[in-house]
Amino acid sequence: MKKLIDLHIHSILSDGELSPKEIIDRAVNNGVSVIAIADHDTTLAYDDELFNYAKENNVKLITAVEISTKYNGIGIHVLGYNFDINNKKFTDKLYSIRNARHIYLHDVATKLKEFGYIIDVDSLDKIDAVTKAHIALNIVENEDNKELLLKTFGHIPSKGEFIETIMNEGCPCYVEKVAISPKEASDLIREAGGKVVLAHPVCYKYEDGLNDDDILNLVKEMKPDGIEANYIYLDINGNKINESTHWNNFAKHHNLITTIGSDFHKNDGIHSDIGLINEDIVLNDNEINSIIDNLLN
Repeated sequence: MKKLIDLHIHSILSDGELSPKEIIDRAVNNGVSVIAIADHDTTLAYDDELFNYAKENNVKLITAVEISTKYNGIGIHVLGYNFDINNKKFTDKLYSIRNARHIYLHDVATKLKEFGYIIDVDSLDKIDAVTKAHIALNIVENEDNKELLLKTFGHIPSKGEFIETIMNEGCPCYVEKVAISPKEASDLIREAGGKVVLAHPVCYKYEDGLNDDDILNLVKEMKPDGIEANYIYLDINGNKINESTHWNNFAKHHNLITTIGSDFHKNDGIHSDIGLINEDIVLNDNEINSIIDNLLN
């Protein structure tokens, strides 16, 4: 059986819909033998019970996190791998970043309410690593917002469309969230003994207008070990964009390792599934082994 790997998966500990154990179950079902749960600003998915469960199911589990940062006003995600999850400075900083999410929640809720949206702040406040996705979903799934959503969009938008139209920078309900820089996140990961990877550079091209030179300047500043070159980007219109070849060449040219990730949140038949099964990204065993070796050694 061909080896499959997925190093960017989200659980219910951030904005995913599966528990860490359910992620392992789905990985097994999809034939994926190496995974990393990279929740937003938290490593709470990882404990002895999960590592034992992964081992029992012949799944190699690599510690990971996706840290939210800001770079020239743009949200940049920094992936960390194979770090010490018990490093106190590391876990304390992640906690402070998550706490900033709750300050953001209350601030953006005030703006959203001013625009007439109904939002359940109390339930959202109970989510440890609350994200824009949680907030947007809370709004678009609330029947009390239906009339306003139809008036604004002409249809009920997806959470992604709501975020990009209402909540992101330059939008009516934009609120700046206090965040660390990509370099600070990178230094934090390295101090905890981990490897640093710039998450999905393709996203910054299509969502923020960054070009290769911009990405290179970012790389020079944060000095990551690698980039998430193997990734399927889904745009606001539901079009799948695969620029993996371009980003693998970028990595090779700039002496960076590469990783692969689905950025899985839920099984909706639209976004990439765990292991990027049924997607046009196929790595051979040597490429997969090289990725694992680069992250673990």
